[in-house]
Amino acid sequence: MVDPHVARQGWRRLEPVHAMVYFVPEATEQYAALGLTDWRSGYFASRAAAFGPASPELVIATFYNFSPRLIRRALPAAWGVVSPDKLLAARLDAAGAALRRADIHARPDLEETLALARRAALAACERLPGRPLFAAHAALPWPEDPVLALWHAQTLLREYRGDGHIAVLAAEELSGLDALILHAAAAGDMPVSFLKKTRGWSREEWAAGEDALRSRGLLGDGLTVSERGQALRRRIEERTDELALPAYAALGEEGCERLAVLARGFGRAVVDAGLLTLPA
Repeated sequence: MVDPHVARQGWRRLEPVHAMVYFVPEATEQYAALGLTDWRSGYFASRAAAFGPASPELVIATFYNFSPRLIRRALPAAWGVVSPDKLLAARLDAAGAALRRADIHARPDLEETLALARRAALAACERLPGRPLFAAHAALPWPEDPVLALWHAQTLLREYRGDGHIAVLAAEELSGLDALILHAAAAGDMPVSFLKKTRGWSREEWAAGEDALRSRGLLGDGLTVSERGQALRRRIEERTDELALPAYAALGEEGCERLAVLARGFGRAVVDAGLLTLPA
């Protein structure tokens, strides 16, 4: 048995290695060179490219907390500009260039960290049903370069966990906007204005979403989470942790603890290099 909290630490601490690709200029420049000069088109098309020329409906279903209106502005128009294969290659190039800027390639613990993350990712690949975005990425070839292989491994682990998280949200009858508002109220790690802009929700839609959550007893006055809302969030996170365990169980308790220790240095290197800086 593996403690879900220990497995979660391994995922969270290594997550910056994947997540930075949504913020770094290397990605924006790569997509612009292919003709996708709007950030929305670059983001949605590059992340969805593993599906092939995905429909807006497929992306709405699997990305979850974005306004459908925002997604429809980007897709399917992006596929008339650049093919999914070219976008996948550009995304990989951007990830590698950015991570080298953080000196990930020079870390002496890269090989060990990659071995653990890859083993977990391959275990997840044995459990494809019900994980559509993960499954699409699982079908992609593993890069030979260790830096890119680590990025790919964490991409798989992120999407595996993310698909499970969406399943839990849907089971709790929380829409993408509901989940986003609850996260904003509880975490406070990103400005609400940034979340509204990047997820495409209008001021009116956000306000209506807050009212709906208050009517369910999940929000208090202002943007605060009620006790009932906090209990719901804990239940969601605990269930998400449980659904992610099949990947990390392959490492055993000791392996998960080791990954959590190693991952801290990788995540810190990404942050210290400024790869997660929010756009102005």
